Amino acid sequence: MLMIKAIIRPEKVDVVLEQLMSEGFPSVTKMNVSGRGKQRGIKIGDITYDELPKELLMLVVPDADKELVINLIMSAAKSGTQGAFGDGKIFVSQVEEVYTVSSGIKETNTGTEEVKS
Repeated sequence: MLMIKAIIRPEKVDVVLEQLMSEGFPSVTKMNVSGRGKQRGIKIGDITYDELPKELLMLVVPDADKELVINLIMSAAKSGTQGAFGDGKIFVSQVEEVYTVSSGIKETNTGTEEVKS
């Protein structure tokens, strides 16, 4: 299983979430975040904005769905046809185990089992 974290423009969130939902990935955690990329914010006139509002989307997917999900997010989050600074970043990391609190189910790459608490 993989954790995919995507930091994207706030105005692109609805489009990205619609794409994910339509392709069978409804489970997403969304957070408001702020930050800056390599360009260190933006300067408009005499004002420099060091931190810009962004959205962080997190989802866990099977390894086999990695490329599909990344391509969905990239195509939906990109500004215009060429993209632009500030469109975002996608981070992928391994997930060893997932526990569902309500059911006590533990999921791994090898299967699921009930965990006693």
